[in-house]
Amino acid sequence: MKQDNSMELFPIVDIDGNIIGKATRGECHNGSKLLHPVVHLHIMNSKGELYLQKRPDWKEIQPGKWDTAVGGHIDYGEEVHNALQREAGEEVGVTDFTPRLLLQYEFESEREKELVNVFSTVYDGDITPSEELDGGRFWSLEEIENAMGKGVLTPNFEQEYSMIKELLLP
Repeated sequence: MKQDNSMELFPIVDIDGNIIGKATRGECHNGSKLLHPVVHLHIMNSKGELYLQKRPDWKEIQPGKWDTAVGGHIDYGEEVHNALQREAGEEVGVTDFTPRLLLQYEFESEREKELVNVFSTVYDGDITPSEELDGGRFWSLEEIENAMGKGVLTPNFEQEYSMIKELLLP
């Protein structure tokens, strides 16, 4: 069975994103609440639909739920924009896009604490979900609104979508 690499090294940051240490994925996800940075990319097409990925059942956190198009950890020693480009290429095969920073916020669950760097882009090219995902598709904003609170979407996507939905619109 597939699983995430618990020995992968992440930077530990303060609320301003300054690196203050490092820890493994396992240490960051074991309830320690070590603040570590991640990137999210919301991909919207020119029809105003938002692409969501489906998390595979083997994922440790939120298996089988729909989530932000691209989401991933920043590796120790990696810059935010490099991580965003890497994750978009790895997860959905998107390499030629212009990201727009929407916001940065702190997300906390019972297992972890993340400093989330949220970007969006308008993209009408091919999207090819990797083996890391269980597929994906474009959703209308009405479909997303109807799925909210029903256990279909990840709680962190729902929280983030509520914060950014007005920012996504041109």
